[in-house]
Amino acid sequence: MSKYVGVIVDVATQQTNRPYTYRVPEELTTVVAPGMRVEVPFGRRQVQGFVVETTDQAPEGVKLRSLTRLVDVNPVLGEEQLQLADWLVGQTFAFKISCLQAMLPAAMRAQYQKTVVLVAPEKVPADVRPLFGEKGEIAFDDDRLTPAVMRTIAELQRSGAVKIVYHVTERGRKKTVPQVVPCKTAAEYRELATHIRTNAVRQRELLDRLAQLDAPVLQADFLRGTHLTVAHLRTAEKQGWLTRKQVEQYRDPFNAPVKKTQAPPLMPDQEKAVTAITAAEKAKTPTPFLLEGVTGSGKTEVYLQTIAAALKYQRTALMLVPEIALTPQMVNRVRGRFGHQVAVLHSGLSVGEKYDEWRRIARGEAQVVVGARSAVFAPLKNIGIIIIDEEHEGSYKQDSMPRYHARDVALWRARYHQCPVVLGSATPALESRARAQKGVYQWLRLPHRINGQDLPRVQLVDMRRVMGKTQVADFSPQLVTALRERLNRNEQVVLMLNRRGYAAFAMCRECGFVVQCPNCDISLTFHRDRQRMQCHYCGHEQPVPQKCPQCGSRYIGFYGTGTQKVAEELHQLVPAARVLRMDVDTTRRKGAHERILEQFGNHDADVLLGTQMIAKGLDFPNVTLVGVLNADTGLSLPDFRASERTFQLLTQVSGRAGRADKAGEVIIQTFNPDHYAIQLAGKQDYEGFFVREMQVRHQNDYPPYFYTIQLTASGPKEAQVLRVLAKVRGELTRLLSPQARLLGPTPQMVTRVNNRYYYQLIIKYKQEPQLQAYLQKLALRTQRLSRQQIQLTIDRDPQGF
Repeated sequence: MSKYVGVIVDVATQQTNRPYTYRVPEELTTVVAPGMRVEVPFGRRQVQGFVVETTDQAPEGVKLRSLTRLVDVNPVLGEEQLQLADWLVGQTFAFKISCLQAMLPAAMRAQYQKTVVLVAPEKVPADVRPLFGEKGEIAFDDDRLTPAVMRTIAELQRSGAVKIVYHVTERGRKKTVPQVVPCKTAAEYRELATHIRTNAVRQRELLDRLAQLDAPVLQADFLRGTHLTVAHLRTAEKQGWLTRKQVEQYRDPFNAPVKKTQAPPLMPDQEKAVTAITAAEKAKTPTPFLLEGVTGSGKTEVYLQTIAAALKYQRTALMLVPEIALTPQMVNRVRGRFGHQVAVLHSGLSVGEKYDEWRRIARGEAQVVVGARSAVFAPLKNIGIIIIDEEHEGSYKQDSMPRYHARDVALWRARYHQCPVVLGSATPALESRARAQKGVYQWLRLPHRINGQDLPRVQLVDMRRVMGKTQVADFSPQLVTALRERLNRNEQVVLMLNRRGYAAFAMCRECGFVVQCPNCDISLTFHRDRQRMQCHYCGHEQPVPQKCPQCGSRYIGFYGTGTQKVAEELHQLVPAARVLRMDVDTTRRKGAHERILEQFGNHDADVLLGTQMIAKGLDFPNVTLVGVLNADTGLSLPDFRASERTFQLLTQVSGRAGRADKAGEVIIQTFNPDHYAIQLAGKQDYEGFFVREMQVRHQNDYPPYFYTIQLTASGPKEAQVLRVLAKVRGELTRLLSPQARLLGPTPQMVTRVNNRYYYQLIIKYKQEPQLQAYLQKLALRTQRLSRQQIQLTIDRDPQGF
């Protein structure tokens, strides 16, 4: 029997990063357990928290308060999740409450509401009393209550006439649907029918339908195919013929049934990979595998067959994909093989759908989970294999607290469950490829496409030489010719431009004034469909200027290109072509990714135009041409990963062509045709790129030769932000060895975002024994800084500077 519990409360501060001890009411001592959510008093309010320990010993000299209530009947976090949270705290320098909450769906995170409760009506003036209504309680909404009313409430609180009450609410709601339950036997229903008058057609139909039931049935199923309505059921319920009750029903995130598939024969390289991975599954060893395979080499089939092996050994499987755009096709392939055993977790689901899928997994009703980054915390038990597809993708890194990398969490869980991890990619991250070369990861290779076709032929087009010779600015003659040829042959085309909107900026052609965001150091992007200028950083919008705010000129020009403008140009070039656009603007609505990909897969469109979300994982057999409109968009960014990301993106999008029987072609338009990343992407030579880029990283002391930590400070006053980082740099200079490198403080690429200034300090190091302890203390100092409106974040191994 546990008389006391340690609770991590839902308050992200330095003081709450350790458990608070509470007394357990006697009636709950046999029920409470670690991993449960509880409601506890904290100061003058009620908050939610997680039980992390139980004990029979109370701390000495401390007056303890009691738990208010249990939120859960059973623990929502197990021993594994509690241990994982402790590891995350050290790895990400986050508050423990943030790490615990990251493992639960949003529906299970508490919401807090304040109300003002009338305690002593006689102390309240008559003209104020109607404010509280009949219930004597009103919502304390700072935004809606006027300053005068707020002042009155403050005075009443001081006099003891009212009190402020904090309520803890949850968004997690089970979906229920009505069920029809027969109350009589079939014979009794037939007997009742003999006493019904002849013209009571609906009553006879109802009794006949009830006589056919041998068990309760959902109301919707009961009414389907009949002329009956809910009103008929209500009448029958009053007469005692049936009862209706609400039963729980899972929300279904899948839009349509999927045809069952069978495992095809494996190619020799696939067979070697499956054999090696399944041997690790059988032996229960946490071996990390790097599965490096060219695009179209059959990596997905390796995943499916190793998942099947895990299920054969009575274990579960977790598979991660980097983006929601990849999820529909991958989920359909996994469901085709494993059916109802599959659950899905990604940001495209509603809050309720995520909640239901999470509960299915926690209850053991789903053995295979497919999802994006946060699915790495899925509450699977007895995991037999973890797969990370397109493991090089930066989207596996969380950019808010806790700043974890899904790959690191997967490796931790693999050690906990003693199961292998498969990291798959055609263009692995340099860190992963280097670890494979050193033997830290077991290296598996799929060097050939399974269809026997060669990789698509790639043509680099130097846009400097075709400027002025094109019908429209963004399409070279070579791409226009190839595009028309494919459409004439009824084949499909994928076009990528990694920039959304219509034009990158608006500029006065008289004085050169550029329309800037008032909150950020960035120009506004023109969105023609809404006729608005928008900031892609803070969301600010404003009308398109009719004249220059600086000189009054009406000669406003739009420069740069986005996907909206390219769609318009396509209509000029090939008016008959059916074009689908896939970017953030066209996929905001729920299910938009699935609808667009389904349309393209059904050949309801000829051209799929999109940003980088179309570059990976998509498999359409009729796509024979891929066009990259501007290969340079990310190449010149001030980031040591810029060349790697450019190479990966070009190689991945090139792999969308020629994936079936028809040969593929890729046309890459560039203003930097001599850059090694573009040259080697044109040859699809990953090994050549690895050697060249590793030389660059070694010369400049970047990963994988050095570890990196990024310290970012932001605040409303630039000088104050710089002073904070200068002080931290001074402390680090005294702490670190001469082998470490310090860069900064320097402004971030966009220095001002939403009226806050962002500066960074980079630490590059190999082994620094004192660094971890210093950063932990620095993380605790962030609360003091926040009082000065300064935010300081610590990011281990950032994906970009």
